[in-house]
Amino acid sequence: MVQLKINGESATLDVAPDTPLLWAVREQLGLTGTKFGCGIAMCGACTVHVDGQPVRSCSTAIADVEGADVTTIEGVKAADGTLHAVQQAWIDHQVPQCGYCQSGQIMSAVALLRDTPNPSDADIDTAMAGNICRCGMYDRIRAAIKTAAKGA
Repeated sequence: MVQLKINGESATLDVAPDTPLLWAVREQLGLTGTKFGCGIAMCGACTVHVDGQPVRSCSTAIADVEGADVTTIEGVKAADGTLHAVQQAWIDHQVPQCGYCQSGQIMSAVALLRDTPNPSDADIDTAMAGNICRCGMYDRIRAAIKTAAKGA
């Protein structure tokens, strides 16, 4: 049994300690917004926050986050349903094309703006470097992050 907090709610999961956090979130908790991309922590589609830091859930064992506070894309918006500034900016800038990578992109952008409220292009490039968008929406992603920074 592994205990942690997911999106502000306590959870106890009966999974093997080496189960990837991604599969525990998706299969045990039904939070399917976090996506499987590459399985080797290289694409960013599976990004979640663990104690506020972006991590790749496909390569993070559930035992390594026991007792931690995990936030998935489902936990980013406010309790009243109001979208996070990054989520709204993503819509306003029509960032998603296929959309597959977007939950991971958003999670990385949220962490960036929490730590760097007014990021430069270099800050954005550094923070988002590990997130791959096969549709090539990088210019829209940068514009959305800058818009979110103004409204966050």
